[in-house]
Amino acid sequence: MAALTLPQLDDLMRSTVSVRRAVVADVLASRAASPEAVDHLREVLATLESIPEDAGGRTLRLEDDRPIHLDLAYEIEELRKDLLFLSGGEGALRADLVARHESLPREVDTLAAALSGTRFQSFVTDRDGTVNNYCGRYASSVQSAWNAVFLARFAARRVRHAVVLTSAPLQNVGLVDLAVTPAGAFVYAGSKGREYLDREGRRRQHPIDAARQEKLDALNRRLERLLEEPGHAVFARIGSGFQHKFGQTTVARQDVAASIPTAKSEQFRDAVRGLVHEVDPEGAFFAIEDTGLDIEVTLTADEEGGGERRGFDKGDGVRFLDADVPLRMEAGACLVCGDTDADVPMVEAARERAPAAFVVFVTRREELRARVRSVHPGALFVSEPDALVAALGDLGTKAGGH
Repeated sequence: MAALTLPQLDDLMRSTVSVRRAVVADVLASRAASPEAVDHLREVLATLESIPEDAGGRTLRLEDDRPIHLDLAYEIEELRKDLLFLSGGEGALRADLVARHESLPREVDTLAAALSGTRFQSFVTDRDGTVNNYCGRYASSVQSAWNAVFLARFAARRVRHAVVLTSAPLQNVGLVDLAVTPAGAFVYAGSKGREYLDREGRRRQHPIDAARQEKLDALNRRLERLLEEPGHAVFARIGSGFQHKFGQTTVARQDVAASIPTAKSEQFRDAVRGLVHEVDPEGAFFAIEDTGLDIEVTLTADEEGGGERRGFDKGDGVRFLDADVPLRMEAGACLVCGDTDADVPMVEAARERAPAAFVVFVTRREELRARVRSVHPGALFVSEPDALVAALGDLGTKAGGH
């Protein structure tokens, strides 16, 4: 068969969203998933598994028929887990997770012991790398059904206000489009919390001055033209792609499989930096960060002037959500979960507001663990998102504490 194109891959993964949402609703209602839904997931998996493998990745085609090698491990493995969950039940899935992660039983037991006595006023978590395994491409990182069941169960039984807060956009290939948890289970907050959908589906935004928004719009127009130049279209397709966020723009320069040659990636990075400087020569409007995979350009948090300008961070997002939803974090315990340095400001904001803050980070990095402990000495750590989700799923089977 001819190699799949990236748009075809996106269409395949999007076709699983409604199917997985229906499956989740069935499982949470103690109904058997429909045979048609299971068959569809099985067919999508078979199509992905049939894509030729090459050097640890799979070979697809860009629109101009050039080959591109992508890591589709997330898409394939989460479909396999879903099918195991639906055919063999939770016990079969747990056995598979233990086989994948030797430390999972110990880490789940540790979290259960630490969190089992508490009912949370608020639960604020990052998505990718925290409660969702990392995917090579954001556009195809559809949440798995088993993951959604475990998280929804925890949110319903143990939490008053549950929030997924990410730096990704909210919609238009954003957080809401990829989630399969039931409507109303979570508040979904994108763009580091600068925009969110409440449980009734209403979109809310942290206000941005019109003149500052125009600067970001001007930059986005320049970036769109850059991505239309020969050889640059690939950067809108790999990894995070080209994401228009509220108050921020992200454009990929590499993916986790390092499918772009280093020189080409660095050349594109320099071109983006040049455009940012042309639009904002004095550095008065934007903060720019290069993660090695993405270039993130953020409108600075101090929009009214006065004081030090800095990029809007997830701590600012937590403060906005606490006031605007409102989360009423001061009314009880808060659980914060993350996996990178960008998530540490969420911990700082939670400690300012909640009388008791519980923190779990998914990381093996000792330097990040040390940084988190410096903010919250009692923080807990696990090595994989699957361990955190399994623990939360267990806690969701219990009524909870006070």
